[in-house]
Amino acid sequence: MSSFPDIDPATGATIAEIEITTPAELRATVRAARAAQEAWAALAYAERRALLSAGGRRLAQRADEVAELVTREMGKLKADALREIAGWTDGFDEFLDEIGRALEPEVLRAKDRETRIERDPLGVVAAITPWNFPVGMPLELFLPALGTGNACVFKPSEHVPLVGALLHEIFSAELPEGVFGLAQGAGEVGAALVDADVDMIAFVGSRETGMKIMERASGGLKRLVLELGGKDPLLVFADADLEAAAECAVRHALRNTGQVCCSVERVYVAEAVAERFEHLVAEKARAWTYGSGFAEGVQMGPLVSAEQRDKVERQVSGALKSGARLVLGGRVPAGAGFFYPATVLADVGHDFEITRRETFGPVVSLTRFSGDEEEAVRLANDTPYGLGANVYTGDLERGKRVARRIRSGQVGVNRYLGSAPGSPWVGARQSGFGFLGGVEGHRQFTLPKSISYPT
Repeated sequence: MSSFPDIDPATGATIAEIEITTPAELRATVRAARAAQEAWAALAYAERRALLSAGGRRLAQRADEVAELVTREMGKLKADALREIAGWTDGFDEFLDEIGRALEPEVLRAKDRETRIERDPLGVVAAITPWNFPVGMPLELFLPALGTGNACVFKPSEHVPLVGALLHEIFSAELPEGVFGLAQGAGEVGAALVDADVDMIAFVGSRETGMKIMERASGGLKRLVLELGGKDPLLVFADADLEAAAECAVRHALRNTGQVCCSVERVYVAEAVAERFEHLVAEKARAWTYGSGFAEGVQMGPLVSAEQRDKVERQVSGALKSGARLVLGGRVPAGAGFFYPATVLADVGHDFEITRRETFGPVVSLTRFSGDEEEAVRLANDTPYGLGANVYTGDLERGKRVARRIRSGQVGVNRYLGSAPGSPWVGARQSGFGFLGGVEGHRQFTLPKSISYPT
């Protein structure tokens, strides 16, 4: 039996050795899910909802324990981990109500017949989740999977195996045996799960891994929902509220140490205000100190791994060699742990690697543009990604007009892109396939069935 080390990114020390799910164990877990699914689907939604709601209450009761583990495994500030959990548990019942609405039948009528459209579960769903939001992302996948009547096999990221195991323990305690399975391991276990006897793969992670999953799933024509990476732009026009735009740029480039799929990763600022904006960004970013997620008074924890820090360092170094200017940070600190300081780069070329490829680190990257609306739209759209975008301008109508032309799933105008509750979370172009959240997102875990009869 093989295992892998679970590393504390703040110290580099091993927390635990995690046993890797063997191929035989994985097949058994999927078989158990398949065997349990029909009876689970036969329950009325109110019965499934009650069991999932009880799991949500258990999570709320154990929030501090879960948050402690999140900080140890991936470095997130404990206060942020608690907010991540509360963001779900405070609205848990509303989320379950939304799943219920997704399952409500629809009746259509013609002259001679009536058609009732019902929603059937797909069967067994594989939920493969990332490490950066190790509570929120699993819930985003396995709750609608289970709520709509599917069984689910859950594989957390290898960077947060203990958080994943604890979530599984909390919810499976309320569920029938076999309905909710767990697999542990890295990419090879994820690949085996995609190849297994499952009907759907729900995945949140990188674009590259999403493409591999799509290719592997194609042989069985398995249903897919893939939420993938982003390279989100922030457009700052000359008439914008520069204080507010700079706060958005810094906060949403640096929060969670930049490890957010919808981080602000490209800032295009009008030439006329670029110098003032750079000063504001540097001033605000300087206040973002780093340290252990358990420490008081820090704003960022470590990056999740040495590999992730090396990737950020390579991109920053490459940008500087290509002609970017270092305003702040940009150097790996001495000592244990995978820390990286808040970094601000100016004069970043639109063709630099750091502008083209996802960074996933605490870097504010500033690029100047003429201030012309057409150029702003062209620069924002010149990417294979399309997750989110942000626009700051003193002309709200221009902001809305530009937002409609940006090819992304979410756009914020004079505010960060966060949507109202019930909105779907959509990755356009290569930032996603299918989408999550909202009634329509939950329905992607089902198949509509039309039953027609004469009237």
